[in-house]
Amino acid sequence: MAAAAQEQQLAPAQELIRPGLSTVVSRLADYGELIRPRLNFLVVLTTLIGFQFGLEGEMPFLGLIHLLLATALLAGGSSALNQLIEQDTDARMRRTQGRPIPAGRLNSEQAFVFGMTLSVTGFACLVLASNWLTAALGALTWSSYLLAYTPLKKRTPWALYIGAVPGALPPVMGWTAAQGHLGLGAVFLFTILFFWQIPHFLAIALMHREDYGRAGLPLFPLIDPNLKRTGRHIVFATLALFGVSAAVAFCGLAGASYLSAALILGVVFGALAIACAREKTTLYARYLFLFSIVYLPVLLALLAFDKNV
Repeated sequence: MAAAAQEQQLAPAQELIRPGLSTVVSRLADYGELIRPRLNFLVVLTTLIGFQFGLEGEMPFLGLIHLLLATALLAGGSSALNQLIEQDTDARMRRTQGRPIPAGRLNSEQAFVFGMTLSVTGFACLVLASNWLTAALGALTWSSYLLAYTPLKKRTPWALYIGAVPGALPPVMGWTAAQGHLGLGAVFLFTILFFWQIPHFLAIALMHREDYGRAGLPLFPLIDPNLKRTGRHIVFATLALFGVSAAVAFCGLAGASYLSAALILGVVFGALAIACAREKTTLYARYLFLFSIVYLPVLLALLAFDKNV
């Protein structure tokens, strides 16, 4: 009887704890969604590749961890602030209306404080853990993404190319963290990432054309009814990427294994780009998108480990 009475007394307390714990977990998940973990992982990965590509001598493990942590914080902060700025646009799109801010799970003030805290902390860590050049590139990445690309995205389709600049800077940050200065390797890293983003994001825009149309964004697939212009952008950028990726080896910065893989990957990517431009269907856009996800990490990993820097 005493045990039964004790269980009855504990039951209300347990009922209070469970919802409270569930709320905390749910709130943490919402904040986690603000940093867009998959995109953040790509940023950190390209920074790591840039560092490895530029490294001469032994890997300074602790310094690398500090660099990657700082980059992740800065990228997470910029992502949270981007979602704050774009909350009205996100609310009109099916693929983004479930994000924490448009769905009402987090308010603007919470997102702003979270985003700025991550951004300031990340920048401070870059200054302390790396060098001023890398920190300056981090600040340029953050500011060009939020102050240039994000507002221009609603005004011009050419924002795609402007947005490719901050997207291409993380591996350069890795290079400068290892080398302490810019160089030909940094130029190649930037150019590879820059051109890769064009077919990658145009494929996404083709796959979600109607959704972007609901948001009123002037993307190339939306202002180009027959999609010929969009196809030209895809093919041009993919062919430019093929040339740049091969030029890394021809300039003596990478070995034969990298060159062989770059040529094979480039031919496949180019063939898919041409097919997508010709067929103009969601199916071929998906093929192009999926291969772009495979292409980049494989190419960069080979570049980092078959280097002649």
